Amino acid sequence: MKPIQIDWEELELACERNAPNVVSYIDRETGAVLVFYDESEEERSSHRAVRENTARYLEVEPVPPKEQYRWMEKFVATVTDEKLRERILVAIDGKGAFRRFKDLLVSYPGVRERWFAYRGQHLHAYINEWIVRKDIELAQPPPWGWDVKPPEDEPVPAAVVTAELSPAEVLRRQARELVDKVPAVELETAIAFLEFLRERHAGRLAAKSPAGR
Repeated sequence: MKPIQIDWEELELACERNAPNVVSYIDRETGAVLVFYDESEEERSSHRAVRENTARYLEVEPVPPKEQYRWMEKFVATVTDEKLRERILVAIDGKGAFRRFKDLLVSYPGVRERWFAYRGQHLHAYINEWIVRKDIELAQPPPWGWDVKPPEDEPVPAAVVTAELSPAEVLRRQARELVDKVPAVELETAIAFLEFLRERHAGRLAAKSPAGR
């Protein structure tokens, strides 16, 4: 195979993508990145043809979700604002951590940009290592160069915060995060619903009390 010029932007996306039933390949002849979602019989047929042609097409190995989660944990160690660091730790604890993490950073554009740069260092180091390991010959070096080293920050697990909080407090903090993102026009409805829940709870307590009986 001759040296190829890879579509780097597509390769970055492929290495981040861990969605079920989505598989990406590099065309060793053209450098193109092919993505299959297997949503139709025609696409599944094309996918089978690519998968069987191992001489030309190389399956991209995405960064494992556990490793990407570790990147988030390590990034928390770089956040100097103690309250924000605590909010992030609570956000990334449990199922849906990636979505909550991204939603939270929307409100902090400066931290969000630092995260993109931080994640980029890890991702580019992973891609470089993968290219060398798969013996892919390039027409040009990666746009970020070969001398990329991931940051060595120590991870700060979410348990550092959540272990000191009751399950109810964790839920309350997550609820506050959601309320912060509710559009102003919907706040009145959200408040009315929360007041309804509070009154219903108070009613149940009254019914259980000796006076209520």
